[in-house]
Amino acid sequence: MRRIRSIYNFIPQYAVIPLLLCVVINFSVYSGARLFYKNRVFHDLTTNLDNMIPVVPIFIIFYLGSYLFWIFNYILISRISEENCYRLVISDILGKLICFIIYITFPTTNIRPNIVESNIFVDMLKFVYSVDAANNLFPSIHVLVSWYCFIGIRNNKTIPVWYRYFSLFMAIMISISTLTTKQHVIADVIAGLVLAEVTWKLSLQLQLYRAKKLVNQEV
Repeated sequence: MRRIRSIYNFIPQYAVIPLLLCVVINFSVYSGARLFYKNRVFHDLTTNLDNMIPVVPIFIIFYLGSYLFWIFNYILISRISEENCYRLVISDILGKLICFIIYITFPTTNIRPNIVESNIFVDMLKFVYSVDAANNLFPSIHVLVSWYCFIGIRNNKTIPVWYRYFSLFMAIMISISTLTTKQHVIADVIAGLVLAEVTWKLSLQLQLYRAKKLVNQEV
């Protein structure tokens, strides 16, 4: 019970519903877009440069480890201030909705490699292939969310410099992992990064994050 209470205290009360909303929208976008894929033509954005990138199964650690990174940094960003929390959430929602529109209007796919060797990292990668269909690729939500985790603390001096650099390192490594696991192609990565920057700046310019009542009504 104490552990549950300590976890709850670590997450600011004002951030609980907004962060849960981010999770709900993430799964809704991923699953919802696939409802529109029947009889659709998929586009393959793989380039010659993508084909030159080798499969590096050990990078599946960064790919799957991204979920822990996201959880921690989203909470960390939300703890900075209530305003910061809502700016992150609004940016996240805008980014995911734009992804959804692109997914259903311009569906993409890629051809995954047939890996014959077997070790723990290859097995983990094959498992990901088995549960995650090769769609919902452009832009990469893995890159999008990882970059939010960095830009949300990028210029905040209350966060130690070393951790800001660590978050940049993680965002870059996760982005690279999407390529070396052949989950995404270069175009997906670039689009995810650009979309994160654009929506983050857009939320500031329009001050949409001030409309907190849209995502967390006061009781």
